[in-house]
Amino acid sequence: MNKIHQPAAELDGARRLLAFDTSTSSLAVAVMEGGSLLAEHHLHAERNHSAVLISAIQEALDKAGIHKSMLDGIAVGVGPGSYTGARIAVTTAKTLAWALKLPVYGISSLEALALGGWARAAGQTVAAPGASAAGCGARSAADAAQNDAEEHISGDWIVPLMDARRGQVYTALFTAKPGRMPERLASDGIRLMASWMSELAGRLEAAAPEERPARIWIVGETEAGKAQQHAEAAREILGPQAGETLQVFPYELEGGWVGLAGLRRSLLGDGDQLHTLEPNYTQLAEAEAKRLGKG
Repeated sequence: MNKIHQPAAELDGARRLLAFDTSTSSLAVAVMEGGSLLAEHHLHAERNHSAVLISAIQEALDKAGIHKSMLDGIAVGVGPGSYTGARIAVTTAKTLAWALKLPVYGISSLEALALGGWARAAGQTVAAPGASAAGCGARSAADAAQNDAEEHISGDWIVPLMDARRGQVYTALFTAKPGRMPERLASDGIRLMASWMSELAGRLEAAAPEERPARIWIVGETEAGKAQQHAEAAREILGPQAGETLQVFPYELEGGWVGLAGLRRSLLGDGDQLHTLEPNYTQLAEAEAKRLGKG
């Protein structure tokens, strides 16, 4: 099975990260070391994250054989998603970071959802303990772009989805290739699903043949109830443009992917200011909010 490694040529030693996210109904916790997943804890705790998060963190640390004093940083999902859930995660991360004097790395929950959903769909896992993240080599963005052009490899599009009610979704757009971390093509936001799919269909139609994605992955909350309606909307609107490249993959967020995204930020020295880190309470664009209000 393939593994996704964070390019890590700059690693000057093991980086132990505690990672967690409570922006969805799934509470996700992981402990990472140098790109390897030491332990992971995943459970459904909708509307009850605050009561179980601390115990879930401790359980993951115990399973990893890591004391909190041995941590080098904290990665936390900042949303978008559940307003209360994102606030709980960020508040807990800031409290722990302050008490332990650790750097904190805010991670887009949609980025982690996109990474995890796409990787799982493609049969990839977070590197297991003992695997060398540095072995994959670090490349600059310019080097990566040049190598990609030479290899003529088409990337995938990844569209993460979280239901936001009333025909809306929390979503974004990423592109990725096997063994590499996704790159963002569109910002996190709350959008009307039909409008968003139409926008993606337009992007796809306008793309040159060499720029068209090999596959389009719709990942996340696509399995039951209203979420199923989102999947059907994707197929109906994108289908004529995407054809057989469109894949819908139900996926629940896992902590290891939050940790891998956090590791990338830690390697770049891209930490957040402890006292200014806030959840991403993204709002519907004004034009769409007005249109929705008239509906």
